[in-house]
Amino acid sequence: MEEKIALLKRWVEESDNIVFFGGAGVSTESGIPDFRSVDGLYNQQYKYPPEEIISHSFFLRDPEEFYRFYRDKLIPGEDVKPNRAHLRLAELEQEGKLRAVITQNIDGLHQAAGSKRVIELHGSVHRCYCARCRRPYPESYVNYGEGIPYCECGGIVRPDVVLYEEGLNEQDLTDAVNYIRAADVLIIGGTSLAVYPAAGLIRYFNGKHLVLINMSATPYDKAADLVIREKIGRVFDQI
Repeated sequence: MEEKIALLKRWVEESDNIVFFGGAGVSTESGIPDFRSVDGLYNQQYKYPPEEIISHSFFLRDPEEFYRFYRDKLIPGEDVKPNRAHLRLAELEQEGKLRAVITQNIDGLHQAAGSKRVIELHGSVHRCYCARCRRPYPESYVNYGEGIPYCECGGIVRPDVVLYEEGLNEQDLTDAVNYIRAADVLIIGGTSLAVYPAAGLIRYFNGKHLVLINMSATPYDKAADLVIREKIGRVFDQI
């Protein structure tokens, strides 16, 4: 493990064109549950399966139940802070080494850590808008309290997150592809690479070093130049 981290550290030192692509595992060390682990949201018991609740059709059918789950499980608590991975990525950007963070997370912890160029493929709980008239609303209007938040026009105010059955933002996808395609080093961390189309973005990488940091195996392990089985915060704490 020490040799692998030393190799990653050398690649980071040698490059000024690094891109990071991350998933739920980046935030678990901050206390936010992931989806697929033993303690993840998919393995907890609710009236409906979590993947059904956070779908577009369920949101339209039963917004009250959607918001009950959303506020209970998807809003970071006040005690949730960026961990060492978030902080080190922000430092690497400030040092001129990291070009962009591409994340599947909706918690905003990369920005809280100081990262400026963050592509949020699945949106953010910190932005909200009316589903009917598109009027923006502060997150406090949606993320806290009880019941269904309504706009003055009568539409439901929703978080700016990508639900199941919804497509990703085309501009975000284009930007992510361009950064990955141009990168020398692509570091992927905290993701099982099972959610598409986001996971398919790494196919655009043609750079020097592909690094995978994840506690469990991924479908792309054999294609990687370096695979590290360790918590991502611990790895970034050493580079």
